Amino acid sequence: MKLISQLSKATNTPIHTIRYYEKYGLFKGKKDTSVKSNNYTWYDDEVVEKLELVKEGKAIGFTLSEMKKLIDAWHSKKMTPEKKKEVLLVKINEIEEKIKHLKQVKKLLIEGIKEVENGDC
Repeated sequence: MKLISQLSKATNTPIHTIRYYEKYGLFKGKKDTSVKSNNYTWYDDEVVEKLELVKEGKAIGFTLSEMKKLIDAWHSKKMTPEKKKEVLLVKINEIEEKIKHLKQVKKLLIEGIKEVENGDC
């Protein structure tokens, strides 16, 4: 079990980010109800794993909203490998659409530069 400062150091994640993720519902720390003198929240290894999963998900383009829908099922192995593959393929298709759109934007910008250089704009 780790306090938030220990979790932050262990995962290289700022404390305010951990608090935000917890408020967003991506994971939940535990309170020791037998202790009345403080209000410390403790985080177990499952939270460490979920936090790493969130970081990986964000790195490959998943939004926090998407992660919230997926994290418990993905982490607890409730999703079949086929379903995991389907989720990843959907994300790949979204990325391909974004790439196509960005290429169109780039083309328009290049045309704009040419217009400026030719004095047409």
